[in-house]
Amino acid sequence: MKELRTFNTDQIKIVNDSVEIAEELVSNHYKMSASQWLHRKYDVKTLAALNPDEIVHGHYAQIIRYKGQRKDTSLGSSTYDFYKICIQDHSILATLEQLYEMKQFSFILYIIVHELIHIVRFSKFLQSFDASSEERMAEEARVHEKTHEILKTVRFSGLTDVLKFYNYSVSFDNLQNS
Repeated sequence: MKELRTFNTDQIKIVNDSVEIAEELVSNHYKMSASQWLHRKYDVKTLAALNPDEIVHGHYAQIIRYKGQRKDTSLGSSTYDFYKICIQDHSILATLEQLYEMKQFSFILYIIVHELIHIVRFSKFLQSFDASSEERMAEEARVHEKTHEILKTVRFSGLTDVLKFYNYSVSFDNLQNS
C-alpha cells in the first residue's frame, strides 16, 4: 500500500495556529467561557498520530467518539465522551495541490471550525452522534451553514476562496444526493 503524505513541520504549525483561532471563534460564537470550552473533551490529531482505523479517504477530517474515564475511578457513571478530530493530511494536501490558489491556513481553519461545531452540538445534545445517515446529511448542511456564518465575519487571506469552495462543494453534493 502506498504511504500517505503527512504535513511537514511548517504545515503542522499552520494546523496549530488554525486550531487556536478556530477554538476562539467557535467559543465566542456559542458564548462559551474558557472553563466551559476547556471542559469539552476533545483532541486534534494529524495523520502521523492516527491509528490505521482512524484514517479515511475522501474526507478532510472525521470525528471519532471514544469513552473516557479518569484513572482513579471505576464507576461507569464517571465516563465521558472524548472526541478526536482526525485530520486527514493526505486528502488536504491533494486538494491544495489541485487548487493551488487555496491557502492552507484558511482551508484548515474552515475544517477545524466545522468539526468543533459538530463537537459543541454533540456536547449540547443538539445532535446525536449516532444519527441515521439521512439525519447526518441534514446535520452536515446545518454545520456548513453555521461554519459560513462564523467565518464570514473574519478576514484572513484566502478565506473567501475557501467559503466559495465549500458553497460549491455542498451545493454539488446536494445535487448528487437528490
